Amino acid sequence: MFAEPGEQFSEEFRRVNPKCELPALQIDGLILTQSLPIIEYLEETRGHVGRPLLPKDPAKRAVVRKLSEIINSGIQPLQNLSVMRYLPPDVSRDQWAQHWINRGFQALEEELVKVAGKFCVADELSMADICLVPQVVNAHRFHVDMSPYPLIERISSSLRELDEFRRTAPEVQPDAPQRGSRTQNL
Repeated sequence: MFAEPGEQFSEEFRRVNPKCELPALQIDGLILTQSLPIIEYLEETRGHVGRPLLPKDPAKRAVVRKLSEIINSGIQPLQNLSVMRYLPPDVSRDQWAQHWINRGFQALEEELVKVAGKFCVADELSMADICLVPQVVNAHRFHVDMSPYPLIERISSSLRELDEFRRTAPEVQPDAPQRGSRTQNL
């Protein structure tokens, strides 16, 4: 377990994940990296605990994976500190993030109109919902105007009311930076 900020850059962690990125999970003799494979592995090996995150229906499962990838691959990486460190000095981090979040949220909102119910895909909690909430938190962090995305905001608000999301919110974690700290605002 690595608990200190920046520990993912240590030689010890490099042996766990050569990219020195989080998340990484050691489980069942495996080392898994990347959020979606970790979620899918846990779902497939421990899915009996809690709500299922991938629908049994192959078509719905494909939609969940599509929405998850729009967020996880198409939006989120562009706000990573490892990317933003390389922005030219004349490019605002907020403007950069806003551009890419808006671009992704426009597509996501259009997709959600076709399939959303209470949550991203109908009324069943899914992997797409797990991806959505942190990205909306990121959007607020970078001062994205959310008014063009009423469906995203509604779904995210509904999700944040669930106990599963309240208990796992970043701000309630023991290693969460203090509000307003430099680390929190990076």
